[in-house]
Amino acid sequence: MNRRESLKTLGIGTLSASALIAACNSDKENVQVAKEVTVDKTGRQEFEIIRDKSLQTEKFFDPVEMTTITVLANLIIPKDEHSGSASDAGVPAFIEFIVKDEPEHQLPMRGGLRWLNFQCMSRYNNIFVDCSPSQQTELLNEIAFPLKAKPSMQAGVSFFNKMRELTAIGFFTSKMGIQDLGYMGNSPGKWEGVPKDVLEKYGLLNV
Repeated sequence: MNRRESLKTLGIGTLSASALIAACNSDKENVQVAKEVTVDKTGRQEFEIIRDKSLQTEKFFDPVEMTTITVLANLIIPKDEHSGSASDAGVPAFIEFIVKDEPEHQLPMRGGLRWLNFQCMSRYNNIFVDCSPSQQTELLNEIAFPLKAKPSMQAGVSFFNKMRELTAIGFFTSKMGIQDLGYMGNSPGKWEGVPKDVLEKYGLLNV
């Protein structure tokens, strides 16, 4: 299951029981059609594979925007003793793909990046990536805590909330992020037979 499918699966709880039952009771004709659809190992159908490949060839963010996203992502999830940083996990590329796959993110992300650079130019006479680490932190502290942010900083708060959300999703659905969580996934149990004390209790130990 790829990252996008993982996110879609999280929404399955919104399905009603009747909808699930109806899906299970599809007629034989629909079942036959479903069997003929080409899928790959991740469960994607052929049209999804083609679309994903097409999106991979497109570019939305320009180089400066991508650099800014990388810096922000690494400030949100820096490298530590447990694992690498957000960029080590491929988060910038993930965000680039997501905004193409889900275009509703494009305007908020691009507008937020421009808002960030406008604030930095006004305060420090530099765009965000050219500011010092202390200047970057100073500005982010004003938008990273929604309940403490000033009303005039709400545009920045909205942008940083989205940036933080996409960074977390990108990191914790990556191989590195999953290892960082220590998530092992489902694993088969080992059947070793009925316990000895149970067999003794029912007189079946020597049967």
